[in-house]
Amino acid sequence: MKTQTLPYSNYEAQNRMDMVDFYNKATEDYAFWSNDYNMHFGYFVPFKTHPFKRDSMLNQMNRQVLKRLHIGNTKNRLIDLGCGMGATMRYALKHYKNVMAYGVTLSNFQVQKGNELLRGKNGIILKENYNNTSFRSNSFDSAIAIESFCHSGHNYNSLKEMCRILKPGGRFVIADAFLKKDKTQLCLGGKYSYNKLCNHWNLEKLETHHFIKKQLEELGFTNIKVEDVSFTVAPSVLHVPFAITGFIVKKLLGFKGIKQESLHNLKGSFYALLSGLHLKSFGYYIISATKSY
Repeated sequence: MKTQTLPYSNYEAQNRMDMVDFYNKATEDYAFWSNDYNMHFGYFVPFKTHPFKRDSMLNQMNRQVLKRLHIGNTKNRLIDLGCGMGATMRYALKHYKNVMAYGVTLSNFQVQKGNELLRGKNGIILKENYNNTSFRSNSFDSAIAIESFCHSGHNYNSLKEMCRILKPGGRFVIADAFLKKDKTQLCLGGKYSYNKLCNHWNLEKLETHHFIKKQLEELGFTNIKVEDVSFTVAPSVLHVPFAITGFIVKKLLGFKGIKQESLHNLKGSFYALLSGLHLKSFGYYIISATKSY
């Protein structure tokens, strides 16, 4: 097993603690967003997914990410870096019988409930920091990160650790929102949405997709493909105001208060929608690459 110490600033450490607390207390709210506990946006494919059926789009995102891993017929060890409740892992195990799935998260709630949902399946969720895992080098055939690396600011350490634990020839896919330009170049409205989004969702920051591509090249990855899928993701983002309204009404009708973490989650979702309207500043990308031999 490997142990390493990474330098963290006080801000990064505090953000990490806030993020863990946020997910420990707000994860259960995602049942309202997705019956399968998908904690991400969806992918719309005409005639294959229904724009008014959110889970069909959310699971299509799982399908699109996994498809880009090029999983064959041999045994494949897959790791989900920032796995949430393990929804993508469960989707992978259902559709690829040769997959053994691992997930890592810092949330005790997600570890407990996620493993309950994985019971009887060939997968497990561990409490690990995806910037500094205990896995041996060259351990995994495939790695994914769906809307998770943003919580550490699309940090170079995240990509470096992912590279370390991947086998030579292994595939990596990240699906996430990125900036199209440096945050200093954002317009007033874009900067406001960006700051509010980071604050309410405990995102350290967002990087540009150009930064990710450059870092992957420096780490020696090949076959790097950067796909702007903003317009295919947009139909699921448009569900946000209806989901927020429905969630609030359900709580009020049940005479239940709304937790502070839930309010942050709702506000973050609203600013995600608002950010998406700034098409010149924000975009949703699927980035895939192969670790060189």
